[in-house]
Amino acid sequence: MEPVVQWVRTSWTKQFRGGTAAAKRNAAPVAFRLPTETAPLVHEVLQGESDEFRPHSTTQLALPVDGVQLRQVDGRLRVQLDASSRGMPRRHRRPPVLLLKPGEWLRWQINYRFVGCCTGDWSYRLDTLNVAHGQVPVDTFLGEPTYVMDERGYLR
Repeated sequence: MEPVVQWVRTSWTKQFRGGTAAAKRNAAPVAFRLPTETAPLVHEVLQGESDEFRPHSTTQLALPVDGVQLRQVDGRLRVQLDASSRGMPRRHRRPPVLLLKPGEWLRWQINYRFVGCCTGDWSYRLDTLNVAHGQVPVDTFLGEPTYVMDERGYLR
């Protein structure tokens, strides 16, 4: 199994919910060029309000991937995103797993609201999971995905 996984996690606080701050947050990319064509690959990109949404990335040339279930099934890649148990809103009805053929890729988005453990302040996060089955060009995730799963919800 040779999946290529790119996690893009964008985080912010209540101060970036509206106006020009929200426009800056919404301009943060949900995909990046891959650092290599090697598969398997896990490329994680974190970007947040505290650093003006500058991306910071790490690369791992091995599996597993936290928060994602990947399994080979009859030559296809079975993908299931695990939703955070700490984030709101609760998602009682989840999309089914997706099976990718070699060369196909998926963009799966989900967002959360978290409550701070000490202050009770809210924070927010948008997770974008880009997954390809097999080795792909480094600019693959900048194009149009074969499949889109959108679990973004109203966050208050």
